Amino acid sequence: FFFSIIPFSIILGPAISLINTVLICLTYCIYNFDKSDLKIFKSEVILGLSFFYIYLIFNSLISVDFNSGIFRNFGFIRFIIYFLAFNYFLYYFKDSKKIFKFWFLILMIFVIDVYIERFTGSNILGFGKIEINGVTQPDGKRVVSFFKDEAIAGAYITGFIFLISGYILTIFKKRNVSKIFAFLIITLLIAGVVLTGERSNSIKVLLGFFIFIFLIDYVNFRIKLLIFTAFISIFLVSIISSDYLKVRYYGQIIEPLIDKEKRTSFFNHFYFKLYKSGYKVFENHPLFGVGNKNYRIETCNSENNEKYPKYDCNTHPHQIYFELLAEHGIVGTIIILSIIFYLTFRLLKLISLSKNYIQCGAFVYVIINFIPLLPSGAFFSDFNITLFMINFSLMYAINNESNIFSKKKLLN
Repeated sequence: FFFSIIPFSIILGPAISLINTVLICLTYCIYNFDKSDLKIFKSEVILGLSFFYIYLIFNSLISVDFNSGIFRNFGFIRFIIYFLAFNYFLYYFKDSKKIFKFWFLILMIFVIDVYIERFTGSNILGFGKIEINGVTQPDGKRVVSFFKDEAIAGAYITGFIFLISGYILTIFKKRNVSKIFAFLIITLLIAGVVLTGERSNSIKVLLGFFIFIFLIDYVNFRIKLLIFTAFISIFLVSIISSDYLKVRYYGQIIEPLIDKEKRTSFFNHFYFKLYKSGYKVFENHPLFGVGNKNYRIETCNSENNEKYPKYDCNTHPHQIYFELLAEHGIVGTIIILSIIFYLTFRLLKLISLSKNYIQCGAFVYVIINFIPLLPSGAFFSDFNITLFMINFSLMYAINNESNIFSKKKLLN
């Protein structure tokens, strides 16, 4: 039950999502208390995550403000247990993969709601409605859907779209359902991300599906090219169909690059200022950064603002590499990226050979988080790290060859 409602708990908010995560961890610990095989703690992935956790505690100790990031860093222990719980659940429970049916249903309801809000001005609960002189404006801003006042609908879909796409293709392949029908559903999901108006996530999804389609064996190479062309076409049609999206994608990105008069304002954009600010923080704290969740403490300090004009007061630099460099320095960034990349790419050969579509989807989501330059949310925020660890955990858990509870691994 707790696993089945994960996507729903995230929609309900950080507190409910955290409670559900803790309940999964507690249930795993209680259920597995007498059954735990200590050999799993010798596996490379558990050792890697444990070292990751030790580093985060060290990061708190040397941070600018210890209290700011203490819960974020010390609380990461739950995701190591979360990872164990996912692997245990997927390996030992016969009907564990049924959770994807619930996830698929929740995601489809969410995406349909995105369509409703984009074309009517508000979602089914009335969120997102904008009125000017008593008239509802359907293209007023980015879609929020059930998140009410947070523009993270696109990020939410992105967090599950590759897993669910892998699940859809797996089920349809087993039941010999038309391949066209499968990709129609996936196209509906992709268009949903584009319609939210979240440019960065739209680009990540398109690039991610390019990798996803070419890693799986669901269709031949020629069909793969046709599918990707269709995805690009849907992307363009979605933009053309909305004046707001045309401004978001063409007016604010493409036009400034081809118009010399607008180019200066483009590179003085909000995100570029934050990138410069993040890099300046890194310059001032090059080895270990200011500490997790301390970018705000550093840049919103009035004395620092006077001393360093490039500082831009905000919660984070809105780009993963500048965030890591600013808050973890060069040493911390190398540690974090080395652990994540090693634990991820060590499975690439297995993924390419096994053709496990859900595992492939999880792999793709993990790597698109690290596309350079594209804006992103704070990596260690509850919302983003939860989506990341769901995919990272499933990347190992969904395949018995990589699942840490595999009897082969325990015997070795």
